[in-house]
Amino acid sequence: MATVKITLVKSPIDRPHRQKNTLVALGLTKMHRTVEHVATPQILGMVKKVSHLVNVVNN
Repeated sequence: MATVKITLVKSPIDRPHRQKNTLVALGLTKMHRTVEHVATPQILGMVKKVSHLVNVVNN
């Protein structure tokens, strides 16, 4: 399956709780951390909601 690498590049400070919770669900808790997930529709939907805070690289 295809994977995506997601890196947190902007701070979640002063963002709505839903966006903060989405970042935690993706495993992004600190700045400039990178996580790798399988590109399922659920993961891609979460990434779309916080796309202004993260960089995404498709593998």
